[in-house]
Amino acid sequence: MSPVVVILLLFAGLSEAAGRILPLVARRPGMSRTVAAGLLLPGGLVEGAVFALWPLTAWNLAERVVSPRPPGGGLEWTPGLVAPLVLAAVLAFPLLGPLLHLLLFVGVGAGLVGPLAAAAGLGWWAAAGCVAVAGVGLGVAVEAVRRLVVRVSATEMPEPIA
Repeated sequence: MSPVVVILLLFAGLSEAAGRILPLVARRPGMSRTVAAGLLLPGGLVEGAVFALWPLTAWNLAERVVSPRPPGGGLEWTPGLVAPLVLAAVLAFPLLGPLLHLLLFVGVGAGLVGPLAAAAGLGWWAAAGCVAVAGVGLGVAVEAVRRLVVRVSATEMPEPIA
């Protein structure tokens, strides 16, 4: 992966994390900027890593669909493929609505289908299925981790009896 792609993926991850953290900051006016930045940076890294894993996961699914191993090194992000993802992350804050968010990610996924179909030797629909299953699987996994973190961090510490 080129440095440009890594920077774009990190930017998309930070933008996605900001879209998730800004509503939290708005609901808690007493939250300090340090705490918000402390939530934003790891969240951005996690989101960027999930974005980076999307083509790799789709490629691994494509390997399972095709009986002989497809030739080539796999599917990787290129600046042309990752640019719509950055646009989707910037434009589709959860504040704008989950439907727009979903629509933009479907568009980004559709952009991955062509290169995956060409690299793996699959038909367009089979490649679209691999990209969709990979995207949904990663999304569900990240959402489960988010809910677990919220649940663990929301448990209240018992107050000491003095």
